[in-house]
Amino acid sequence: MLKRGIFITFEGPEGSGKTTHSRLLCEFLRKKDFRVLHTREPGGTLISEKIRKILLDPENKGMDVSCEMLLYMAARAQIVEEKILPALEQGKIVVCDRFTDATVAYQGYAGGMNLKVINRISDIVTKGLKPNVTFLLDIDAKTGLLRAGRAKDRMERKSVSYHNKVRNGYLSIAKKEPKRVKVLSSIRKISRTQEEIRKVVLKICH
Repeated sequence: MLKRGIFITFEGPEGSGKTTHSRLLCEFLRKKDFRVLHTREPGGTLISEKIRKILLDPENKGMDVSCEMLLYMAARAQIVEEKILPALEQGKIVVCDRFTDATVAYQGYAGGMNLKVINRISDIVTKGLKPNVTFLLDIDAKTGLLRAGRAKDRMERKSVSYHNKVRNGYLSIAKKEPKRVKVLSSIRKISRTQEEIRKVVLKICH
């Protein structure tokens, strides 16, 4: 039993394996008898999942980047209040597939929005919540998009140059916060990367 909850996030470009690794970590932690909440962004609550549909619908081609950013923030505000903060207060390990870093990378570095504005809004919607550790699964844009498959959502349909900016944005975040953000190559064997992730998490838990 943990007295205080632990917040773990997974980040990375499209096709980097975030969902796979977050799921494998949750399975591992549950076997170790930790109480775990596994969720994703945007989504994880009834309201946030509805916002997700709007954000990822390929028909919404004309969406302005500020509209996009605010919708992601709205979905985040709901999941933080409804799911993440209560779980952390109960001493659970919360594992989230994407969080604020995604907005900074996608709408900030790639979309051209002011990073200070994004961070100010983020502080409001997250109530200052930061992950204890973030795993950045790094992969080059072309390889990641190929891995993501054919049925592309609205974000995946953006240009390769946009996705290159996303990747570089993530690497810039990691350089600024090396203690929190652990960069792992996504092109190695899944088992090897997962082993590294588990080692880092177990150190935090004990």
